[in-house]
Parts: sequence; C-alpha cells; structure tokens
Amino acid sequence: MTVRTEIADGVALVTLDRPERHNAVDLDTAAELAAAWQAFRFDDTVRAAVVTGAGGRAFCTGIDRSVHVPQPASPYSLDDPMIRIGPKANDLWKPVVAAVDGMACGGAFYLLGESEFIVASENSTFFDPHTTYGMVSAYEAIYMAQRMPLGEVARMSLMGTAERLGAARAYEIGLVSELTAPGAAAEAAVRRAAVLAAQPTEAVQGTVRALWAAKEAARNQALAHAPQLIALGSLPPDRQAELFAARKRDATGTDAARSGRDAQ
Repeated sequence: MTVRTEIADGVALVTLDRPERHNAVDLDTAAELAAAWQAFRFDDTVRAAVVTGAGGRAFCTGIDRSVHVPQPASPYSLDDPMIRIGPKANDLWKPVVAAVDGMACGGAFYLLGESEFIVASENSTFFDPHTTYGMVSAYEAIYMAQRMPLGEVARMSLMGTAERLGAARAYEIGLVSELTAPGAAAEAAVRRAAVLAAQPTEAVQGTVRALWAAKEAARNQALAHAPQLIALGSLPPDRQAELFAARKRDATGTDAARSGRDAQ
C-alpha cells in the first residue's frame, strides 16, 4: 500500500507513503487515493479528512516519471490517472485539509486544488515544473488559479523550475491559510479537521458544497479545455524524458531552482 489511512475522532488522516520517491503518485497510489475518498463517502465515522505526505521532505511531487500511461492518438482524448486522485473528483463533500511539509509541485496541485484549505510548514515550497520539461501545465494551473491571484499562478506556472514559491509568500497571497514549524503541519491540520468534524456534518458538507459552487462553472469550463491543450502543446514523451534526465540537481537530490520568492 502506498497510501496510509488512520481514522480517529471523526478525522481521517490520509498519508501518501512513498517518501523515497518524494511521494510521487504512481498508478497504484492514484487508485488507492480514489478508493479512499470513495470509501469516506459511505463511512459515517469520517466527518473530515487531512491529506499529507510522509517523510518531511515532500507533500507530493506529482506523477511518478517512471510511470508509463499509454495515450490515444487523438488530441481530443487524454488518459490522465491524476484526474481522479482528489476528493471532489470522487464526489466527496466532507471537508479536506491539506498539510504540506517540504515540496509540493506539479501534480500535487490536483490534491491541493481540491482541499478546503492548506496548512504548511515554514520550510515548504510550491512550484510547477511542467514548462521546463516541455509539458503544458493545464490542470495544475487551472486548480491554482482558483486559489491564487492570477499573476502569481502565471509566474509560477510559466517559469517552471526557475521559480519556487516559498511558504511565507504562499501565506501572504492566501494559498496557505496557516504556517507551522517544520514537521508540524499535519498535527496542526488534524487539530483544525477535528474542529470541522465536531460540527453537524450535514451543515458542514452543505457549506463545503456552497463554497465550491462559487467558482464551479468557471472551473469546469476551464478543465474541459485541458486535455486538448496538453495534447497539442506538449512535446513528445521521449523529448520530455530527455529534458527531465538532463535536469540539474541540488545537494538534497531535488531539482535545483534558479530563482524564486521566499524560497526556503
């Protein structure tokens, strides 16, 4: 199992458990996440959830680059295993809090984008490497455009690995609602989720649904364009792989950023 689930006092703690891969999502992880959210729909003992990553170095770094996902030839079709990893994609309207320690990048935004709010440690960073490796950032940019000022998400999405958004700046612009000491984000998120779980669940779920309704039409229209934009604008997979293999690494073994705001 690559996803751990613990339930206590009405709160489900969902942990991506691939620290050796910076909690990157492979096909098994994607299926396990979808199954977890779907199970919570029918589990009355779960009234709120927290999603986080194991190891302290990364929340999630998107899809595992070693995963091969065959694609149809038509630019009007796209098979993306990440589409179903979030709670809203699985019709879960119980509140979900994201707890970020370390890196959150690329496909991590599918999870962050479908959480009610984000708690992050002070050493967290957010970035989107897609353009650097010849890929269109469509779903990721759309999800973040629902949570950040447009100029901020445009800078992060367009500049690729050259831009790191630090936790302090993420808090200033409202992407993150609470900062904690390193290693304390999950604990703080569980405390917040416990408050949500203690409220009448029907009222909480109705409020979650109302909040999402505020931007749902624009979000759905934008997401409908994503498959074609990715198919038409991304480099062939072999060229993407060449760019990814040639990336520079820093002392911690992660992609080196050349610039950034408040990068930790």
